[in-house]
Amino acid sequence: TWGTARAGGGPLGIDHELRLDRSGIWSAANQTAIEYGVMATEAAGALWLGNGNGVGHTFWQTVDSSVIATAGAEALKYAFSRARPNQGGSPDKWFQGSCCDSFPSGQVTLQASFVTPFIVDYARSNPWIWLLEALPLYDSLARLKNQDHWQSDVLAGWALGTGVGYWTSTFR
Repeated sequence: TWGTARAGGGPLGIDHELRLDRSGIWSAANQTAIEYGVMATEAAGALWLGNGNGVGHTFWQTVDSSVIATAGAEALKYAFSRARPNQGGSPDKWFQGSCCDSFPSGQVTLQASFVTPFIVDYARSNPWIWLLEALPLYDSLARLKNQDHWQSDVLAGWALGTGVGYWTSTFR
């Protein structure tokens, strides 16, 4: 027999809680290590290589992208004040006040804003660079498994980081 199909909630109708899993690869400590690792890598790469060569310039683009995208994500979190899955279980709880800051995912925004300038600058000559998308993909899954975000939160964060990363890489 066929199971009953159920739509989720949220703005896209896709939001639902995943089974809580904070162990192993999905632990908050691993997510934090990758977050700080990305910030350290982009700062060190930008300062070490400088803006004078191609890779150094790309690192500076990632710094610009991360700062702008993170500021945008924080403003959106404040504006929408959406409850997280672990704050009440409904993806339709928006405008809840200072308690809630689920939309969009800031960590996924950071990862996407970091990888996009490298993809924009090097994908034609080095298609393997697309593998960097594993960073926002991992972070999206980890945030969902930790019940810290809804599916639309991570998709919005990914879109915001990618959009700002593309803009900082192509703005002249």
